[in-house]
Formats: sequence, structure tokens, C-alpha cells
Amino acid sequence: MTRGLPAGPGGWRRARRVLALRLDNLGDLLMTTPALAALKETWPDAHLTLLASPAGAAAAAHLPFVDEAWRFEAPWVGAGAHAASPGLAEAGLLVRLADGGFDAAVIFGVCTQSPLPAALLCRMAGIPLRLAYCRENPYALLTDWIPEPDTVADTMRHEVRRQLDLVATVGWRTRDERLRFRLHEADCRAVAERLAAAGLAPGARYAVLHPGASAPSRRWPAERFGLVGRALADAGFAVVVAGDAGDGAQRAEALAAMQRPALDVGATSLGELAALIGGAAVLVANNSGPAHLAAALGTPVVVLYALTNPQHTPWQVPARVLSRSVPCRWCLKSRCPQVHHECLAGVGADEAAAAALALAHHPKTLELETR
Repeated sequence: MTRGLPAGPGGWRRARRVLALRLDNLGDLLMTTPALAALKETWPDAHLTLLASPAGAAAAAHLPFVDEAWRFEAPWVGAGAHAASPGLAEAGLLVRLADGGFDAAVIFGVCTQSPLPAALLCRMAGIPLRLAYCRENPYALLTDWIPEPDTVADTMRHEVRRQLDLVATVGWRTRDERLRFRLHEADCRAVAERLAAAGLAPGARYAVLHPGASAPSRRWPAERFGLVGRALADAGFAVVVAGDAGDGAQRAEALAAMQRPALDVGATSLGELAALIGGAAVLVANNSGPAHLAAALGTPVVVLYALTNPQHTPWQVPARVLSRSVPCRWCLKSRCPQVHHECLAGVGADEAAAAALALAHHPKTLELETR
């Protein structure tokens, strides 16, 4: 049974237990943090539960405006498309949602994702207010339907702006539209100790290279990251080649091409990776979660930007976005359908190195916030 809060801004002002659904990747969640923060800035006494993919939920401990986070691999989103136990996970989530006492739900997603599976679950769970963009008419699945205005084109809004505009329709606003990610002091100490053990001199500046990305179409050739690292090392910067367990091949290629000593800090948690990036003079990365961590932390970033989607460039941070225009741009593909990868392969290492060296001398845009 749906509880009885009226739809529209009046009903939303009385909502105090709010569910936010952002079920795709870490970078997508980071680009939603200004919209999430707007809830607590508008209604400080509201309780916010985040329903996110495992990668997104891992960031919740670094988002002080999120009161609790639930993990869910949604089969209708790419991040959870291979989740096991068809139907069982959704049934369990439905029970949990029904017991959650939520007054309202906001479904966040890119313009190519349908909110309707999530909206149906929220309606079946009895959540009375349900807000989302939707291209087709959702009828009663959404109480607050914002017709989807964006298509994949040069003119589409940035993902951060899309979500800020969405929550503004129910009265949420923030005075600080930057991405958010709070560093933990323990992570900062751990990274500082590892860098010192790896040979970083006190006060020395370092750069981070992150050659990995979840989608092959978004990976610049790893050996070129090594050539950028060589240029940074020759300019006096210590260089860290970072990544997770799935990036081993890319890291090895970058290190082999670098032909200079690099700092090895070993495997890092999300918080430690963020601390590493937060202390860097510059990050060089593909269009992936680390690039958005850099934006959240004010670290200048060079992004090798595959032209799969125009709306995910670094937000409000000194950045250079490098690519080559191609007729097949905005393909939304995880693998290059043309095979040539020209939107990335056309960017040379010298161009990226020059951008990295220029940004490495750019002042940081904000003080790192830790607790």
C-alpha cells in the first residue's frame, strides 16, 4: 500500500526518509554527489539511504551526507548485468525497500538508462514519491515525471548538471556544485607511509598515472602512459603507476615503456587511491572513476577521453581533455565498433605529456577535507 504523501514540491518538503538510487559505476555516483549533497543542504534533518552498485557503495563512507548505503547489482544496468540468481535479488530488495519506511525515492541515471525497473520496485514497495527523468510516459510508476530532454549529442548537459537540475524540481539546491569525496586521515597516513617507504623524499612532488579503465574502448594505449611518465620523471616529478588487480597488464606495459624508476605503493583501497590522487600534482588517466576522484579532490587531471559519451568530462577542476574527433563519436560502446580506436589512438604521448607538465604546475583548487 502506498503511503499518503502528495506528489509535487509540497509533498517532497515533508519527506524525511529518502532513498537515492544510483546503480551504475563509481564515476557516475561521484558525478551525482552535488545533487545528493543538495538534499542535506536543503533539509538537514532528512535521512538519506543510497542504493548503489558495489563500486558505488564503496564510496559511501566518504560521503558525509549519506546516512547509510545498500549494495545492489541491478540487472537492468551495465554494472550489474551479469548478476547471478535472476529474480531472487530483486525479491529480496523489494522486501527490504518495503520495510525501509521511505517517504520518497530519486532514481538517478544517464539519459540512455530507463528508470522504469527501479520505479516499479519503488512503487511495489509502497514508496509514495518517486522522481526520475524518463523518455517514455511512466504513467503511475513515477509521481514526479521529468520528461527526458537529453539525447547523446554534443549539446547534451553534463551528467552533474543533469542531476542537479533533476533534484531542483523538488526544491533541493546546493551552493557548492563541486564533486564531493571526503578523505580519511587513516588513508592519508597509510599512503604517506607507503610513498616514503617507496623512496619519495619529504616534500617531493609526484604525479599519478592510471592506465586502466573498465571498458576497453576507453583505454588509451598503456605504453603511452609510460612515455608520459618518462617525461614527468625527466622534469623532476616522482611517478606512481596506479591501478587495481584488473589493471595489471596495463600497469606492466606503462612501466616497461617508462624506462625510469617509478614508485610502487602496492594495492590500494578506494580511500587510499583517493588519498594518493589527492596528494598528487597531476593525474593522467582514462575516462574512468579516478578522473572523477581527481575532480572531487581538486587535483588537476589529464583525461584521455574516448568519444563514447560526451557528458562525463572532469567537472570544475583544472583539466585537459584529449581526444581526436571521429565520425563515429558518441557510440556508447564498451568496445570500439570500428576497431581502430582512433578517437584515442590519435592522441600522441608528446601531447599528453605537455598537458600533464602544464597542469602539474597549476595551483590546487581546494583544500583537502579529511576526518
